[in-house]
Amino acid sequence: MKPDIIVILIDDLGWKDLACTGSEFYETPNLDRLANNALRFTQAYAACPVCSPSRAALLTGKSPAQLGITNYIHNGEGARGRLIDAPFIRHLSHTEKTYASLLRDSGYATWHVGKWHLGEEEYWPTTHGFDVNIAGCAMGHPAYGHFSPYKIPTLNDIEPGEYLADRLTTEAIELVRSHAHTHPDQPYLLNLWHYAVHTPIEAPPDLVKKYEHKAVCMGIDGDDALIEGEYFPVEHKRNQRVTRRVRQSNPVYAGMIENLDTNIGRLLEAVAEYRSIENTVVIFTSDNGGLSTAEGSPTCNLPLAEGKGWMYDGGTRVPLIISASGCIERGCCDMPVTTIDLFPTLMSFAGNEEEQLVNGEGLSLIPLLQGEQPTSFTDRPLFWHYPHYGNQGGQPAAAVRQGDWKLIRFMENNEQKLFNLKMDPGELFDMAPTVPARVRDLGDLLSRWQEAAGAVLPLVNEAPQF
Repeated sequence: MKPDIIVILIDDLGWKDLACTGSEFYETPNLDRLANNALRFTQAYAACPVCSPSRAALLTGKSPAQLGITNYIHNGEGARGRLIDAPFIRHLSHTEKTYASLLRDSGYATWHVGKWHLGEEEYWPTTHGFDVNIAGCAMGHPAYGHFSPYKIPTLNDIEPGEYLADRLTTEAIELVRSHAHTHPDQPYLLNLWHYAVHTPIEAPPDLVKKYEHKAVCMGIDGDDALIEGEYFPVEHKRNQRVTRRVRQSNPVYAGMIENLDTNIGRLLEAVAEYRSIENTVVIFTSDNGGLSTAEGSPTCNLPLAEGKGWMYDGGTRVPLIISASGCIERGCCDMPVTTIDLFPTLMSFAGNEEEQLVNGEGLSLIPLLQGEQPTSFTDRPLFWHYPHYGNQGGQPAAAVRQGDWKLIRFMENNEQKLFNLKMDPGELFDMAPTVPARVRDLGDLLSRWQEAAGAVLPLVNEAPQF
């Protein structure tokens, strides 16, 4: 019998934002319990340091550069610094196969609940293989807040003051419950893509009070958690400074995290009650690194460098937990993996073996889930291409990781920095001057990949306003 599949995608969740991944302030007992009975990937990467590209990559198994969706989708002009943001495609094309469309073709019921952010109405979830769409639209964040009325066009406002993550989870549970009664033998795919923990940073008041008290008890409630740094490298924010959070101590953000954890626990309890948790694949991850350098800087990714919108590991490392009975090596896996690997993994779980590599560069994670360490993983490079100025202070850059080595190419001046992530996970020490041959090899590898992927580069700004 084909397994039910649940893909839980959290917005802007940092790699260290769970207790089981190292947080000493946030509390996540349900996700910790899930991780204890699953495989947790300690070096998992998002396909991009911002949301829309990673979401498109997850759905299709293609890199953002291949898809042409290299930035979060918005209607404004590109940012201008010493460069001008590269143009990008502002929707997920209907020519792309998604895991939803392929799973539906193989007999799955397919549901999307939560954030979408992959184009205007003609590109919403029901045009990409989902039978049901609840709350998915063009919105990239809950512009009117996490408390009802949300004014999300695909979600009815019912109870004033209701909290969005609670509502989305309730909608997901109802889909599972109803399907168990009406189609007990049909497998389902549930995308639960929460809008949290994206700004605005808002949480239920009782949880905020709890973490305000906890911060006082831990002695971390002072205002020294935020450090003002350099000016932004873009014209429209040239008078603002990057502000870095150096410890996890924001009580509102902590409340958002605990609320999400509680809701995920609610969903898993419902699955156990109405279906079969033993026949359910659960994938939990994030679309990019934690927000740590701007817009209130609600979390901290240290010891990793920077966060959302940056090419350093703080911008791309994310939590990844996969639970599935029968083929799971429980514990931790330190093999570098990426968002695009989830597409062929889902095809493997569903028995659609012929579709595993039809779309892109990803590798099925099934061998790792079975405790193997194949050379196809140990030797392969991972690539990133972000030809844009991030809202959070990062500049246009591309990167490649192979083994323990990571090279970042900054596009303003084509400077290349080299880091050994095993010895230097915080990317503090540039080894490019001491290992020029490795810089050359990785740089050539990155350039060849960019050319093959059709990666678009930014233009020079002939008259930067600085």
